[in-house]
Amino acid sequence: MAADAGSSLVHDFAAQPAAAPDLRARRDRIDLWLLRYDRVGDEALLARLRETLDAGERAQEPRYYFADDRKRYLLTRALVRATLSRYAPLAPAQWRFGANAYGRPHIDPAQQAQLAPGLCFNISHTHGLIALAVTQDREIGVDVEHVSHRAVSLGIAHRFFAADEVAALAQVAADRQQDRFFEYWTFKEAYIKARGIGLSLPLERFSFHYPCERSVRLSAQPDLDADAARWSLWQYRLQPEYLLALCAQREAGTQVCVRELSARLEEQALTLMPTRRSGED
Repeated sequence: MAADAGSSLVHDFAAQPAAAPDLRARRDRIDLWLLRYDRVGDEALLARLRETLDAGERAQEPRYYFADDRKRYLLTRALVRATLSRYAPLAPAQWRFGANAYGRPHIDPAQQAQLAPGLCFNISHTHGLIALAVTQDREIGVDVEHVSHRAVSLGIAHRFFAADEVAALAQVAADRQQDRFFEYWTFKEAYIKARGIGLSLPLERFSFHYPCERSVRLSAQPDLDADAARWSLWQYRLQPEYLLALCAQREAGTQVCVRELSARLEEQALTLMPTRRSGED
């Protein structure tokens, strides 16, 4: 990931004051926030972030057996709260959240209507990395995977992928199959998260195709999605080990702005080009 020399750290998330939003979410922009949580080790900082969690979240954290999982949970919840406070006049500790029938998290409807109308977000995490996508008035999904953290096989693809994806994967050289598997997987996860109905959407009934080297196209059975072209897609390689996909309702001229947070949660803009994107964007 290359840093943009023209954009340096500008904000300390943990010091976010109440009622001081400094960013405006836009429908034609997706803000993608990245945090290597495995690099965050300052116990005083972690304690400050823990104070922004609600009682239920603080009770949940120690229930994770492994220290890495506890840290990931804490930083995921704190990152959502602190980031949303960049866009709306609420302190991180004041946010309330719910979930739909499929488990997708959302802002409390009363808070949303009064203080954050149209603000949309989605979160994903994998070994060592948290990704948060924020936009306005459009559904969005993000998925990030550590491509070398676990081995995959064609057998897994046969269980979860569409037949044309399995056939395409089988044609890829053996040393590229792991990457290609996760290309499909991250797109699928991002799409079902954008739809908001989780795994009730059968993974084998929609598929992704690569018309040329850096492009992607979604196709779906008509009863599943009557207008698959209404979705925009992006995929990014975040260093060699991470692959990330975004899916959002189509909006002409959309910009994806990537922001990376340091171990001190200081912000830096990144120049990051997608490895694949849908052709109309």
